[in-house]
Amino acid sequence: MAASRPTDSRPENHPGNRDAGRRELPGHIAAALAGAGGATDSAGQPWEGRSLTGDDARIHNFEDDDGSADPGYLAAVDALLNGAGSEAEVLASLATARVFVPVVAQLAEEAEGVDGLHADKQADMALVTLKAPDGRKAMPVFTTAAALESWHAEARPVAVYAARAALSAVSEGAQLLVLDPGSAFTFVVRRPAMWALAQQRDWTPSYLDDQLESALASQAEAFPAVRRLETQAGGGVASLTADGRTVPGGGAGPELRIVLFLEDGLDAAAVQSLVADLNEAWAQVESFAEGVDSVEVKLQRAAQEPGRH
Repeated sequence: MAASRPTDSRPENHPGNRDAGRRELPGHIAAALAGAGGATDSAGQPWEGRSLTGDDARIHNFEDDDGSADPGYLAAVDALLNGAGSEAEVLASLATARVFVPVVAQLAEEAEGVDGLHADKQADMALVTLKAPDGRKAMPVFTTAAALESWHAEARPVAVYAARAALSAVSEGAQLLVLDPGSAFTFVVRRPAMWALAQQRDWTPSYLDDQLESALASQAEAFPAVRRLETQAGGGVASLTADGRTVPGGGAGPELRIVLFLEDGLDAAAVQSLVADLNEAWAQVESFAEGVDSVEVKLQRAAQEPGRH
């Protein structure tokens, strides 16, 4: 089943004060986005000469930035939309891409005003987070300033490399990075890919990882009822464009489908117990725990395998 729009488009920390565009970023946000004092950003470019604070512009950090999308990302997404690209290629394009992180003012303290009405006394700046349908926290980022403004007109765009945005998402406890929510095409970077982007490592989707498949099959060998195992892309890898086209990537999960070919004669209780024991065994596999965002299990009788009679 194709994944639909992955997140609620309303920010969890909707602003209580609308003056976000004219406030300096607090130190903890500036540090998170700037690399907490590092001399260079995640792409190796020096921070010297770039400011994360001040009123110099709504688009800042990158000189001569016109707010348009990174060409490499656009090319990777176009290839994915046309069926010629992959999720891994989209993620690779983000390694050196600039994105915009939305920051909003959030009411921190109220004071009693005239005639007993409540007035804003103090507002803090806050990174915006979303809640995915499964309850997980997600961080929205935007490839263009226009997309961010269309989604939340009063949010302040902070320009950073996508890898730095991923690192900030990790520090905020988010497990998903959502690119361009509310746009014609929304691409979700799931937890393992987000961690790889934050750490500037190459990423292989779990459903294409032969070593992971071998590790899971090795664990399954301890269960005689399992004749064979194979992995596939999960039903949640696919996503939908705003006009309803199915795209082979960018979904929020389930990411990995494990197909178990089982011996005949197992009743429902035996199958349930078997799957529970397998899940426990797989959880001990490091590449499974770290490299798989979400999983679905499909059961099939070994007698139904192609070529068997």
